[in-house]
Amino acid sequence: MKIGIIIIFNNNEKNIDKKLFSEQINKTQNIKFCLVNNCSKDKTYQILKEIKEDCESIVSIVDIKKFVSESSAKRAGARFMFNQFELSHIGFINTNSINLHEEGLYNLIRNIREHQIEILEYNIETQMEKEIKQTMFQSLFSVIEYLKCIKSKGQFSKLEYKQ
Repeated sequence: MKIGIIIIFNNNEKNIDKKLFSEQINKTQNIKFCLVNNCSKDKTYQILKEIKEDCESIVSIVDIKKFVSESSAKRAGARFMFNQFELSHIGFINTNSINLHEEGLYNLIRNIREHQIEILEYNIETQMEKEIKQTMFQSLFSVIEYLKCIKSKGQFSKLEYKQ
């Protein structure tokens, strides 16, 4: 099963280590990434374009020119991914919801890559618990919430979340 991950950025230039981030993305399999630039005023969009060049077949970019809510940015990324790829599951991350110290994004992608099976299993389990079939946008899941759940079971390290 293929999974899509939407990562929403807003003025994260100082938090992105292009080399480490690209390195982790290129190690992933069966995951497509959509990097959403939510009207950054710094060089975030330029860095995301460079990451896309390094990870051409895995990464896409959606550039939002006017700042929008997390929900709208998530929908823009989801719309793009649903139209471009045949994905069974799409999750999202807002970089403002995690502590991006030192290697924060690197560790995030590493943890997604290393635990993608657990994330998929948790998503399937969660969807099965719902009685009503969800629409495209309702079926989006928060990768952070799933990682918190997996972390609470003792499977995670070196990944911090804002409370």
